[in-house]
Amino acid sequence: MYRVYIVEDDESIAQSLKKHIEKWGCAVRCAEDFSAVLAEFSAYAPHIVLMDVTLPFFNGFYWCGEIRKVSKVPVVFISSASDNMNIVMAMNMGGDDFIVKPFDLAVLTAKMQAILRRTYDFGGQTEVLSHRGVLLNTADASLLCNGVRLELSKNEYRILLTLMRAKGAVVSRETLMERLWETDSFVDENTLAVNVARLRRKLEEAGIDHFITTKKGLGYLVQ
Repeated sequence: MYRVYIVEDDESIAQSLKKHIEKWGCAVRCAEDFSAVLAEFSAYAPHIVLMDVTLPFFNGFYWCGEIRKVSKVPVVFISSASDNMNIVMAMNMGGDDFIVKPFDLAVLTAKMQAILRRTYDFGGQTEVLSHRGVLLNTADASLLCNGVRLELSKNEYRILLTLMRAKGAVVSRETLMERLWETDSFVDENTLAVNVARLRRKLEEAGIDHFITTKKGLGYLVQ
């Protein structure tokens, strides 16, 4: 199921869009705090964003630019400001399309479906894992913690990916070492422990404490 994030401060338009898009089998969330759009985006991990241009606090161009720093998720601008300058600005900030208000909901849906097909069906499904403010995007191996982008080594990324895919379940050390061997990185238990400790430290420095739990004699757990 695709997740759609709507950033529109006109409540009637936002709810109309939400109701219509949900009929097509998508999950939809509307922005609630227009001063924290990036944080909401990170927590929800949508597959596509519908972005108004004129918003409280910061405009849609600003938020599109912030999203582009951490994600390649498609952003479709929806605005009544249809002059060429706004359209050019939207594209320059990383927008994927610009739809002028008032618009036909069927046309909007068709455009969204076309973008989703191009982005995910043909390009391979992008997996975005999210838990407790941690957002791991497999498309570019990027990690976002409370809005802060962290750099991971290849081993750290593989460990976190394995643990987050098994969220709530203990992953044995043997399983983690096998995942690392798949990337041509032969490791023993000591090397694994060092990598987990380094990953924990990075998460803690970003304000995420106790994200990875050690289960003595069993392995590791994300909870």
